[in-house]
Amino acid sequence: MVAPDKMKIKRELLEMLLVASKESHPNEMVALLAGKKNVAEELVVLPFESGTTSAIIHTEMLPLGMRIVGTFHSHPSPHPVPSAADLQMFSRFGRFHIIVAYPYDEDSWKCYDRYGNEVEVEIVD
Repeated sequence: MVAPDKMKIKRELLEMLLVASKESHPNEMVALLAGKKNVAEELVVLPFESGTTSAIIHTEMLPLGMRIVGTFHSHPSPHPVPSAADLQMFSRFGRFHIIVAYPYDEDSWKCYDRYGNEVEVEIVD
């Protein structure tokens, strides 16, 4: 049985994150994750600026009433480890923070809590 506070992500959303990361390469991609409770269900893409070493999202454009459960961004390197800037972003939005790293496949992503501790995620249909 799955613990009630375990993070979950819709399979279709995870696949979308992998594709978006690959299409943005070699630049980083950044977006927010919306959903309910501990389930990430949709990608919220706001205007952002990115390069090969950073991405900045314009959260002032976030529509009112959206339930943000976390963040997503990509690293063009093969290291899905949060930087100091990533941890700062994690502390501002939700509990669920996914980093997808090169080569942007099912084995190249990790999820973290707001403090940068890796957390297990269940993929759901």
